Amino acid sequence: MTSPRQAPPLGSVIESVLYTADMQRARDFFMRVLGLEPHLEDERFTAYPTGNTMLLVFQRGQTDETIFLPGDMGTIPPHDGEGRQHLALAIPTASLSAWEAHLADQGIEIEGRTRWPKGSVSLYFRDPDGHLLELVTPGLWPNY
Repeated sequence: MTSPRQAPPLGSVIESVLYTADMQRARDFFMRVLGLEPHLEDERFTAYPTGNTMLLVFQRGQTDETIFLPGDMGTIPPHDGEGRQHLALAIPTASLSAWEAHLADQGIEIEGRTRWPKGSVSLYFRDPDGHLLELVTPGLWPNY
C-alpha cells in the first residue's frame, strides 16, 4: 500500500469573503469606518484591497448560481453564507490608540479587547451585518 501524497505548498490567503444583507450599507461602513476604497464593484459584490489580500463583500443570495465569465474565461461555482462571520485585519502597533479613537468617533462599540501572550492586542467590533471584525497588532501568530 502506498502512503498518501503530500499536498503541494500553499501561499497566503488571497481573498476573504463576508456576505451582506444590504450592499450599500456595507459599502458605506467599510469606506467610512475602515477607510477601504473599492477596487471593483457591481450589484453583486464589492472588492476591497487590504494589504496583500482582497476583502470581498457579496450581496447575500446573489451568488447561489454559477457565474459564466465572458468568452472562454470559465465559471465561478456558487457560494453563499449566512450568520455572523469573523475577519481579522492587521494594524501596526503604533496605530492602536488612533484606531480606538477613530472607532469611538464613528460610534462603533468595541465589544472586546484582548492582550495576547506575546504582546499582540486585538480590538473586536461589529459591522452592520453583525460580523465580528478584529483589528490586531503584530505578534498574534508565528507568521504575524
